[in-house]
Amino acid sequence: MSALHYPVHWLQRRDLLYRPNIADWQVGIAISNTSILCLPFITQYTGFRGEISCTDPTLQIGKLYMRELVTYIERVPRTKSCSRWKKADILKNLPLPLREAVNPTSWRKCYTLQDIDACMSRVQVMGFNEKKSVFGSLTVTCCSSGYSLGSCNWIIHSEYEKICYISATSTLTTHPKPIDQAPLRNSNVVILSSLTQTPLTNPDSMIGEFCVNAAVTIKNGGNVLVPCYPSGVTYDLFECLSGHLDSCGLSTVPLYFISPISDSTLAYSNIFAEWLSTSKQSKVYLPEPPFPHAELLSLGRLKQFTNIHDVQNDFKCPCVVFTGHPSLRIGDVIHFIELWGKSSANTIIFTEPDFPYLDALGPFQPLQMRVCYCPIDTSLSFSQANKLLKDIRPQHLVVPESYLTPPTSVTQRPDLVINADLSPMSYKQGDVITLPVKRKFECIEIDPKLAATLEPIEVKPGSAITMVNATLVVRDNKYVLQPLNPEDKLAKPFKPRTYIYGTINCKTFVDLLAKQGISDVKLEETEEKAIIELPNDDILIQVENGSTHIMCGGDESVRVKIRDALLQCLQKL
Repeated sequence: MSALHYPVHWLQRRDLLYRPNIADWQVGIAISNTSILCLPFITQYTGFRGEISCTDPTLQIGKLYMRELVTYIERVPRTKSCSRWKKADILKNLPLPLREAVNPTSWRKCYTLQDIDACMSRVQVMGFNEKKSVFGSLTVTCCSSGYSLGSCNWIIHSEYEKICYISATSTLTTHPKPIDQAPLRNSNVVILSSLTQTPLTNPDSMIGEFCVNAAVTIKNGGNVLVPCYPSGVTYDLFECLSGHLDSCGLSTVPLYFISPISDSTLAYSNIFAEWLSTSKQSKVYLPEPPFPHAELLSLGRLKQFTNIHDVQNDFKCPCVVFTGHPSLRIGDVIHFIELWGKSSANTIIFTEPDFPYLDALGPFQPLQMRVCYCPIDTSLSFSQANKLLKDIRPQHLVVPESYLTPPTSVTQRPDLVINADLSPMSYKQGDVITLPVKRKFECIEIDPKLAATLEPIEVKPGSAITMVNATLVVRDNKYVLQPLNPEDKLAKPFKPRTYIYGTINCKTFVDLLAKQGISDVKLEETEEKAIIELPNDDILIQVENGSTHIMCGGDESVRVKIRDALLQCLQKL
């Protein structure tokens, strides 16, 4: 089960696999290089025929993540496939978390390298703030979320409505390009997800604690093992740890980075300059490597290998080893735990918050090596999320149900929730909800030939109005007004008519009535409406914003005089 446990845990976190009718989906968007991991299951095994959009770093680094996962799993091939455990009578007796997992009967084997290549051919690359039309009906745009290289938030908008999906976002200053908040403002709906998994810890203090624990272990002659992903926060750990070791007089301690994709991920980090923070971009134009690990590699302090067997001829202790996988179920990290786990001088430091470290260590007990948990999650905290929401001011907010109550471990912390001022809608896994946004208007393009024939009349400064007699053509969800065809004009001849518009000035109206011979008029005006009474003729006229009501008897001559006076108060088109 060791090689199976990680894919099981990973699939459980990707609720996309449990959505019905994925084959009917038309468009998919990828948020970051970890969210893209589930794509081959969708594109290759569900009948999905739509398009996938993401940024170039998300595509390239996500592809490397997939290859690392497949390589780890293929190192422990299995000749038999077990499926009997999926039966209901057996499943209910399995231990947690299998017993309470979401739809475990749909779990499948991990995809292959061929699946990855086929999946990647379906992905379309987008740049930040690039607009992409979706069947002419909507436009999607991605903007930097500040979480990792190429990670983004997505804006889905029409001409008059806007929905923002905020996920895997960070306001901290690290190596990726900072979050771009401007496109998120004034949205009809904001969907917020992927807040920090460790609300009680601070990423900065955790990085400091990580460096201190590593240095103390090395000073005592021990080795440090760091289960990690091959990208993301790992880049920052290289930078922070090397600087801290220098300050502690431990500059000769080697750092080993072991992953099937170690060479590729380090190389990609240096070529995605436009996706980096301003400080790291400036180094590229000097020219200097944006990350310190390039210099560490050249000096031999950081050594990268594709597998543990390549390390044997160039291995020196004490040392720090960065390797995968953080689940401790696959990868070279298993061999290092078996190698160093019996000595209390060594330390394993968990930095990834995706996996519960005590559960991960379960199969290796009893373990003598020191265990440190320093989760570094740069995602939005609840306070940062509430501050961001106050800044972008959405009309409606949609959040997971768990964000509206404090975590079960700290129920006395009311600050660890999303502020309820916006009365957010909530959802849980598997829910299908209707967003509170409706399309009320459409943008219509006017054919140039038709536009040349129009004679607009200015009704107020900056606004004009005109009559249009045309054919409305709808194609690919785009609306175009075109001149009438000659045969249409003959079949349905157009009869011009006059339209009146404007606002009634009550005092002018009373003066015009007096000129018509109606002098006994009482006028009563308020902020909302005006009432004009003709007591001699038993007539009451009520003028409101946008409407006028006339209640009168049967004297036709008086009605004609009132009509003529009203028409003189209004404009004609």
